[in-house]
Amino acid sequence: MKRREVIKKGLIGAGTVAAATTISAPAMAAERIEITMVSTWPRDFPGLGTGAQRFAQRLSDMTDGRITAKYFSAGERVGAFDVFDEVASGNAQMYHGAEYYFTGKHPGFGYFTSVPFGLTATEMNAWMRFGGGQELWDELSARFGLKGLMCGNTGVQMGGWFRKEMKTAADFKGLKMRMPGLGGSVLAKMGGSPVSLPGGQIYENLISGAIDATEWVGPWNDEIMKLYEAAKYYYYPGFHEPGSMLSVQMNKKWWDALSTADQTIIEAAATMENEVMFAEFNAKNGAALERLLNQQGVQLRNFSEDTYDAFGEASEEVFEEVQKHDELAQRIHASFVKSRREIGAWNNISDTAYVAQRNRVLGL
Repeated sequence: MKRREVIKKGLIGAGTVAAATTISAPAMAAERIEITMVSTWPRDFPGLGTGAQRFAQRLSDMTDGRITAKYFSAGERVGAFDVFDEVASGNAQMYHGAEYYFTGKHPGFGYFTSVPFGLTATEMNAWMRFGGGQELWDELSARFGLKGLMCGNTGVQMGGWFRKEMKTAADFKGLKMRMPGLGGSVLAKMGGSPVSLPGGQIYENLISGAIDATEWVGPWNDEIMKLYEAAKYYYYPGFHEPGSMLSVQMNKKWWDALSTADQTIIEAAATMENEVMFAEFNAKNGAALERLLNQQGVQLRNFSEDTYDAFGEASEEVFEEVQKHDELAQRIHASFVKSRREIGAWNNISDTAYVAQRNRVLGL
């Protein structure tokens, strides 16, 4: 009897030890990942720069420091417009920026920031996630050894800062204006001279008279840039960037070598920043606009309908040229147009209709 009890207790004890060993055994330590991340934005620049830095920090926060990103702002490691080649070559693992800076590589990249008469932020998210946009971006990026994820949005941007009133489309002839991407191509069609400058160089060029006008983002960012010191006429709405998506692009070989779990962590961090940045711009633009108008003497102006019609005509010419680039450009444009039509038709009787009626009733 005693022997049986000893054996029984021994088995139970052994089982308990085995179970405890199984439960308490530490998981295999996951690999530490150190990322070199470059950016097109100045360090600590509100919204764009701080959003990129927030994303980099979030990677560490989500993994208790197992994944870390050493962040370099524009000019600290490479120039703002050199980040594409830096990551494609493998010298850095990722960059945060705006894809339309790289339409010189392929005009299709413009669609993955914003294009004239394009998609709002909510429409862009819908196209990218459920309308085939991400798949087309993947195909385009892979040609250059890259893999991109949505990582921020500014929402609808303003039309720009001008030294003089822009009463008609003819006023754009000969105008030297900072405007990148396909929006700059539209400006050229209208007789203007588009200039592509990184954000950190806009103020000095506008204040010196090297450019006559500039677009940037919206009231919050534009106030911080003090663009009102060089130009007082502030036009809306911008035709060129109705919902500018920011991106994190990664070296594709590096991305493909990551575990599915680590890819998911990076995607989750990017998705969170995509939402947070958009909310931040919407939350801060209104108060900034009031300050610009009431404290800085800025003159708010609306582009005339004739001018906007001219924007539209020039945009169609630019889109025709883009589609001639290659078959992929044609497919990107066709997918974009399909989503703009379908999502836009719904928004016309949902968000757009509601906001118009709400504001009418409340006098907003």
